[in-house]
Amino acid sequence: MTRSVILATATRFLVSMILVFSVYLLLRGHNSTGGGFSGALVAGTGFALYAISEGAQSVRRAIRIDPLWLVGLGMLAALVSGLAAAAAGKTFLTGLWWTIAEFNGTEMVVGTPFFFDVGVYAIVLGAILTLILALEQDLAEDLEKD
Repeated sequence: MTRSVILATATRFLVSMILVFSVYLLLRGHNSTGGGFSGALVAGTGFALYAISEGAQSVRRAIRIDPLWLVGLGMLAALVSGLAAAAAGKTFLTGLWWTIAEFNGTEMVVGTPFFFDVGVYAIVLGAILTLILALEQDLAEDLEKD
């Protein structure tokens, strides 16, 4: 298979922007449109583009973690966000918020919905990466046979 210089050059530029937008969607999600699911889908698109351009091994080197570990860590984060409310005597997955800083009368708060969104992000991104890498690996093996 021939490597496209144009695709490789565009991918270097686009993947970083796609991943930044993905994190933006994650951070914006518990207050407005977005969240862990949509952010992870966008990140998966970036990694799919990178896999098409550079191959599955380049993606594996870039993420440096087994995608199934992301799924497990995401499930753990979502579970902990639910158990935090149960530990506080509230119903499982009830939102709790903590003030972590104050700037000019404006409070900066973090809450369990954010940790739940991070868990969903990790689960979805891990599942997408597992599929992308498996499909790319199968394609590479099929091309080697021919």
